[in-house]
Amino acid sequence: MKFYKNFVLFIIINFSALAIGSVLMNDGPRTAWYKNLNQAPWSPPGWVFGLSWSSVMLFFSFFMTYLVQINKSNKVLSLFVLQFILNIVWNYLFFNQHLIILGLINIVVLTCLMFYFFIGYKHQLNKKRFFVLPYCLWLVLATSLNLYIALHN
Repeated sequence: MKFYKNFVLFIIINFSALAIGSVLMNDGPRTAWYKNLNQAPWSPPGWVFGLSWSSVMLFFSFFMTYLVQINKSNKVLSLFVLQFILNIVWNYLFFNQHLIILGLINIVVLTCLMFYFFIGYKHQLNKKRFFVLPYCLWLVLATSLNLYIALHN
C-alpha cells in the first residue's frame, strides 16, 4: 500500500512540474518568436512533446517510488527537488524570456542530473533504474534541439 501512496504522490508532483512549466512558458511554442527560429531538422511535431513528457513523468514516478523505498536520504530528495526546479525553470528561461543559452545550460545540468540518477543508483535499483532512462534519452533529444537553436539563431 505504501508503494501506491508514494507513486501517486510522485505522479502528482511530477505532473505538477509539467503544469507549472506550461504556465511559465507563456504559450511559447505557439509564439511568432519560436516559430521563426531556425529549428533542428529532427524536431518532432508539437504533439510529440506532450505525449513524451507525460510518458517520461509516468516512468520517472515509478523510478522515484522505487528509489525512496530503499533510500530515503536527504540527498535523494534534494536531487529530486533540484530536478523539479530545473525542469520548470527551463520553460521560463527558454520560451518566456528567450534566453536560449541559459536554457541550454539549464537543460545540460538537468540531463547530467538525470544520468546521475540512472548511473548513481544502479546498485540499489538494479533493473528498476531503467525507469529513468526515458527521461535521460528525452533530455538528450531536447538538449540537441536547444543546442541547434543556440547555434543557428
